[in-house]
Amino acid sequence: MTAILWFKRDLRAHDHPALTLASEGPVIPLYIAEPELWAQPDASARQWEFIAESLTELRQTLAGLGAPLVVRQGEAVDVLARLARSHRVSHLISHEETGNLWTFARDRRVAAWARDQGIVWTELPGQGVIRRLKSRNAWSRQRDAFAQAEPLPPPALHGPSIEPGPIPTARGLGLRPDPCPHRQTGGREAGLLLLTSFLTTRGAPYRTAMSSPVTAERACSRLSPHLAWGTLSSREVTQATTLRQADQLLVPWPGALSSFHSRLAWRDHFIQKLEDQPSIETRCLHRAAETLARTTDATRLDAWTQGQTGLPFLDACMRYLRATGWLNFRMRAMVVSVASYHLWLDWRATGAPLARMFTDYEPGIHWPQVQMQSGTTGINTPRIYNPVKQGQEQDPTGAFTRRWLPELADVPLVHLQEPWRWEGAGRLLGRRYPEPLVDVASAARAAKEAIFGLRKTANRAEIVEIIERHASRADRRFVNDRVPAKALGRRAPQAAGQLSFDL
Repeated sequence: MTAILWFKRDLRAHDHPALTLASEGPVIPLYIAEPELWAQPDASARQWEFIAESLTELRQTLAGLGAPLVVRQGEAVDVLARLARSHRVSHLISHEETGNLWTFARDRRVAAWARDQGIVWTELPGQGVIRRLKSRNAWSRQRDAFAQAEPLPPPALHGPSIEPGPIPTARGLGLRPDPCPHRQTGGREAGLLLLTSFLTTRGAPYRTAMSSPVTAERACSRLSPHLAWGTLSSREVTQATTLRQADQLLVPWPGALSSFHSRLAWRDHFIQKLEDQPSIETRCLHRAAETLARTTDATRLDAWTQGQTGLPFLDACMRYLRATGWLNFRMRAMVVSVASYHLWLDWRATGAPLARMFTDYEPGIHWPQVQMQSGTTGINTPRIYNPVKQGQEQDPTGAFTRRWLPELADVPLVHLQEPWRWEGAGRLLGRRYPEPLVDVASAARAAKEAIFGLRKTANRAEIVEIIERHASRADRRFVNDRVPAKALGRRAPQAAGQLSFDL
């Protein structure tokens, strides 16, 4: 009998537990391009184009192993049912996907179909995220055990002869045009080149260079899209980092690698949040935060999305993101913070367009982080970034801001982040560049009053529940700045603070 190996966010043959299991018998390696999935508000052509490049390379790799990748376009149950009928399929095998709510619902439909047909569906973990986790208390040990296990080599494959089928274009999937001239290239080979260059040369200034978009573009690993779509496994990246850490003579910057290593673990930590509670995508983690009554004003949202808010550094970051599909973590935190606090936009309204702009969109990081930076978790101290101050600190020469906002070329550096203070502002604002949507200082004060007012009235039992379910167990002295550990007993965890995912 034949098995179908269903690829999703795991576009590789190396270190692939589900592929290794499937190789024990005849196998059909399958990727399903699902138009309904790509019609979701968090999906974009830039993401699909990265995937299409990765599928092309994966097809060649699997063909070399003995069974080329089959690609079909359509609804998952329909595609699987047709293949099952024509090839006597007895097993469906895949990795455990932590995706958005749409994929969660789709997997439930597939599970029901498989049960009805007597087909055994086996899902295996592909990263350090644990399905049906009962308690966070032992999570780190379980995650570390997975990360330290020996990576799996690509297996030999054999299976029935099937027409591979074309890899659809973005247009063929119904995706709207999405110009991204500086998008990263998909495929495992591109990911391996990035991993090697980061661990041998580029990563040296990682700790000090990750905060500014000027330096982070090179100093960060840039592996995030390869981890998000699975052309590299998090385990092989973790172990490659560990190996370089051990080689002190060749790598005289162990601190940078230690920081990167910890961020790989935090990546799994955040994906685990969405795995444990899929509703994080649509509902405030802290239920009381629903009372904040933020706006979904279309004009304000569009100005933020297009980089036309009149706040220069924010606008430069948004335009950079639109053109590249990537942004370093500190700036991701800032653009969400300004949207949620200064512009008072609802995180669900900003989260979807932001997801579309990220080539490295990973639901398990994106939605918990959007909530964290919007002050809706109940366990993280809100951080209200000042976009003027961030511009002055992270772009001290103004080179980044001027590159992405050429209309500000004539503004002196001293006024670049506050052009409304420039004596020539009358010739610029409202003409070549918009007036600021808000007064930065007064908007921040209003947001702080609302957010901290909510924290003062927080339901203690709900906060404790969130901490027990989602918080890090790294430090047991305090669960956050307001709830002492003794309130929860000896096993009290600490809520995760402002974390970086500069991958």
